[in-house]
Amino acid sequence: MITSPYEKYRQSSVQTSTPGQLLLKLYDGAIRFIKIGIDGLKKEDIQITNLNLGKAQTIVSELMSTLDPSYEVSKSLFSMYEYVNHLLIEANIKKSIESAEEALGYLIELRETWGEAVKLVPSQESL
Repeated sequence: MITSPYEKYRQSSVQTSTPGQLLLKLYDGAIRFIKIGIDGLKKEDIQITNLNLGKAQTIVSELMSTLDPSYEVSKSLFSMYEYVNHLLIEANIKKSIESAEEALGYLIELRETWGEAVKLVPSQESL
């Protein structure tokens, strides 16, 4: 049972979001976790780094699993997500800020692109 007003709001927000809005929320979450992971790297806080880069990896894996392979663009997106996931693993293992920042850059760019696409689709139900 959810008792926190914030948790109730979050659950309601997810349940009432369109597919396009949910996709953007996933990107926002991954971007936020990578930024926290980068901050952890800078502060040499391995626990914060590992936790947050791992959360970003989970989101990227979810993005990969939801792609529809019948669309040609899905193959390209899958490759991009796979590379971003590789960068996140590398950042976590090698404690590489550069790899994390590269992954962050790709996700920010993809989020901006999807943000524009969501604005163009009238019903957003087709995403």
